[in-house]
Amino acid sequence: MKAIVQRVNYAHMIIDEKEYSSIGVGFMVLLGVADGDTDKDMEVLCDKIAKLRIFTDENDKMNLSLAQVAEKGTETAVMVVSNFTLCGNCSHGNRPEFFGAAAPDEANRLYEAFCERLRTVHNLRVETGVFGAHMHVQIENNGPVTLIIDSADLKKK
Repeated sequence: MKAIVQRVNYAHMIIDEKEYSSIGVGFMVLLGVADGDTDKDMEVLCDKIAKLRIFTDENDKMNLSLAQVAEKGTETAVMVVSNFTLCGNCSHGNRPEFFGAAAPDEANRLYEAFCERLRTVHNLRVETGVFGAHMHVQIENNGPVTLIIDSADLKKK
């Protein structure tokens, strides 16, 4: 399971030319579920993202998590968008292939579980898109701070 995590000032999800969801300060997470990903992959990736300390403290050091920013009075949230193209392979030719992506039913199950874990275990506000829909995402990246996190790397530790 792979995630692109961006620290944002805001994110808006547009579906069918209407705003579907939005957040202010927080994380924009593009989540790719690969064939063979498990609940353990979902848990380690979710827990890592929830605890990331990439907001600046009073010394201008990236040292605060979303929860810590919220404790200081700023409303925070996470927007999570399923993105099978993160599982694409571009090593042959110029057209990516997506055979490494999980089947839609399993990808959606793990995506929903990921969002629910952020809500219940980490007590974070979570907004989403619509699984499988064509979506337009508007963000203002803060930094920019952008990380690529792979559950396979996290499980090695």
